[in-house]
Order: sequence, then C-alpha cells, then structure tokens
Amino acid sequence: MQRTGKSELLGVSFDAITMQAAVERCLEFCHAPRAAHTVITANAFHLCMMRRDRDLAASCRAAQLTVADGMSVVWALRASGQAAPERVAGVDLMANLLAAAGQQRLRVYFLGARREVVTTLAEVCCTRYPGIEIAGFRDGYFRSDDHLGIVEDIRASQAHMLFIGMPSPFKEVWCERHRGRLDVPVMIGVGGSFDVLAGFIKRAPRWTQAAGLEWLWRLLMEPRKLWMRYLTTNTEFIWLAGREIVARQLGRLPAT
Repeated sequence: MQRTGKSELLGVSFDAITMQAAVERCLEFCHAPRAAHTVITANAFHLCMMRRDRDLAASCRAAQLTVADGMSVVWALRASGQAAPERVAGVDLMANLLAAAGQQRLRVYFLGARREVVTTLAEVCCTRYPGIEIAGFRDGYFRSDDHLGIVEDIRASQAHMLFIGMPSPFKEVWCERHRGRLDVPVMIGVGGSFDVLAGFIKRAPRWTQAAGLEWLWRLLMEPRKLWMRYLTTNTEFIWLAGREIVARQLGRLPAT
C-alpha cells in the first residue's frame, strides 16, 4: 500500500490519508504479526480538549494512525497549506472496517453504549456483514474495579478489532493505558457510533456531512447534551486554528 504523508494542527500529527487507505492500513495491522495499534479519529472537540487534558493529549499522540474526523479539521489543514485528502469520520471508518471484517472473517469486539444498544449492534452486524465473527461485546456501564477483568476478557477473545463506543477522554486514555495488555491489532474509539449503526440514532444527511454541518444535526438531535459543548468548542477551535493558519501562511511555523 502506498504510504502517506503527515499534516499537523494544534500539536496533533495527522495522517494525510483517504478512507480507503485508512481501511487498508488497519487491515495491514490485522494481518501482520500480532501487535497492538490505536487509531484516533480526531475532530475539533478533541483538539481543544487536548489543550487541557494531558492524559488525553499523550494518548492521542501515541496513536499509530490519526485521521481527521470533522470537516472543520480538514478545512483548517487545507487552509494552512497542508494535505488533507478527505474527512475520515469514525462512524464511516467503523462501518467500512466491519464490512471488511465480514469479507475476511475477522474477529471484532464491541465495548460501550447501553446494553440494549451494543446487543442490537452485534445482532445487526451478524446480519449485515456475513462472515464477521463477534469475539465479544459488553456495555459501557462498569466500575473502575471491572477494568482489569474487561481487559482480560478482550485479550482472551483474540479479537482483531476493538471498537470502543464511549465518550472522550475516557476511551482514548483507557485504550492507551491498557494497550499492551489488550494486544488487539486495531483499537479505535468511535464515540456514539454504536447508536448510529445499531439504528437508535439517525445519521445526518450526506449533504449536511459534506457541508461540515453534521455537528448542527447532532445538536438538534441532542440539544441539552451538546449545546454548551459546541458553543464553546467551535468558538475556541476557530480562534486557535485561525491563528495557526495565519502563522503557517506567514512562514512562522515549519512545514510538516
């Protein structure tokens, strides 16, 4: 597979990669001698949160593959003169990887969401992706005392892919903290993707995604949960990314 270059925004190094190339890279991880790899799908929220959360920042920077999940990140990279072939949304990457897992009979493990959601997701995947092997699944409601037991269960499952449907920064930090013991070739935090793929939440229309307005769709779906997050994060990201774009255009930051 053709290797890709890197782009940088707000201290995060992104793989300048298409969706197809990201899927191929993950499949390479699955078929190579067994080793743990983390995949980060970073959006504006992650980039802003990393400035205040050292554990999250360290976990994201330790990833073996980092993709731009969010049109605002793609536009900011392009405006700063860097490569950003396309948005690689976590929910779409997960769907593509599940399809590939069905074709290649790979084992997947789901961790997160409500029990009803994750159970339905496992059932839907068996129907939608014939050939996929569900190595295991567990809801995201557990105590800190349960962490080591969950890690051992995932390790024993011999899963090729681990999808973690839990909020940030928990999913990134937890995954990196236990990465060596988990020993899963592809580990990826996908937030609320379980609800979407299991059919509990409707995905934004494609024109909304292309216009960079999927955040607005999500806000309309869950206003009480998301309004403050988007108000503060979007404003902060525009200011920070804008400063970096100008600095790169003026040659005050090195090219990546």
